[in-house]
Amino acid sequence: MIDFPGFGFEILTQDTSSRARHGRLTTPHGTIETPAFIFCATKATVKAAIPRDLKEHDVDVILANTYHLMLQPGANLVERMGGLHKFMGWEGPMLTDSGGYQIFSLGHGSVAEEVKGSRQADRPSLLVDISEEGATFRSYIDGSQHTLSPESSIEIQRKLGADLVVVLDECTPFHVDREYTARSLELTHRWSNRSLAEFRRGANGQQALYGVLQGGVFEDLRREAADFVMTQPFFGHAIGGCLGVDSVQMLEVVSFTMGYLDTDRPVHLLGIGGVRDIWTAVKLGIDTFDCVSPTRIARHGWALARKDSPRNRLNLRNARFRDDAGPLENECSCHTCCNFSRAYIHHLFKADEMLGIQLVTLHNIAFMTGLMKTIRDALVQGRLAEAERAWFEDTVNS
Repeated sequence: MIDFPGFGFEILTQDTSSRARHGRLTTPHGTIETPAFIFCATKATVKAAIPRDLKEHDVDVILANTYHLMLQPGANLVERMGGLHKFMGWEGPMLTDSGGYQIFSLGHGSVAEEVKGSRQADRPSLLVDISEEGATFRSYIDGSQHTLSPESSIEIQRKLGADLVVVLDECTPFHVDREYTARSLELTHRWSNRSLAEFRRGANGQQALYGVLQGGVFEDLRREAADFVMTQPFFGHAIGGCLGVDSVQMLEVVSFTMGYLDTDRPVHLLGIGGVRDIWTAVKLGIDTFDCVSPTRIARHGWALARKDSPRNRLNLRNARFRDDAGPLENECSCHTCCNFSRAYIHHLFKADEMLGIQLVTLHNIAFMTGLMKTIRDALVQGRLAEAERAWFEDTVNS
């Protein structure tokens, strides 16, 4: 077994009508109340927000990206600067992913591009090869060639210094068949064992390791993945890989995966952040989520909102907000909603002013932390189903 001093996960409340649970995840840099949303600081920054903004809007934990940071500025430099926490001025818990998803996107584009077949044909694939050794690729910065192995992924994450780190895995694309997915799963498990060995070799008591469940959309392979991770001494589990063509299939895959993952360890769902998806996945037993969407859509003028928005978002570039003196949301107490009108933010986006991006980003962060607090409070009070109905009734009837 592996000792994880300074880390812990305690289930505080278990919902009586679902697998949902309220817990407390402890790390050397602080505690995370779960269910929780992890905001993406891909290149050691949450775009358009500084660490002070994150703490003021109740963010507990962020995620940085191994692949991007190994290329720029480099793990050795980050280590010399005292690690990611000191480098970027963030004092709270942090997770780094392994680079596995970026291996997928280098060869196939984003999940949406790959599923829809919309990857630009003239954009060359940067993925050179996936082998037993690891993944070989060319840098998007200068074209230089690199190989990311299970050992180097863990070594890079050790130098970056995040609290929670992840084994290297192969994220299979949507279009491959079961035979390829099965071979890929076996490779991921061999890489996981090597990641574990490297983690043990350099264990410093300041990090805890997550195993990844792959298997595509195939239930028997997801069961095999669950059986594997539960026999290994991981601190937590992360459900990754291709989860299907849409939210319906995604939640089906998560449902049967969680059915086989009977564990009191924390479970993370990689790359999912839709409001409806979060409510449903919490009921399936997911403890933490991450997604770039809340901050990414803010940069395009989309504000998350319960009211006036069946899709939980408002397009502030729309002309209907030109003379709207109200806040983004009346019930929101974030800095943006307390001080600025929809009309002003509309003007900022029309004028291409950076402040518009910053203000909507802060609101979207507050929206997501508020959503997770609503879910946690409902779990504590034993009224999760009631809270979910009220949330979506308010949305539909507004």
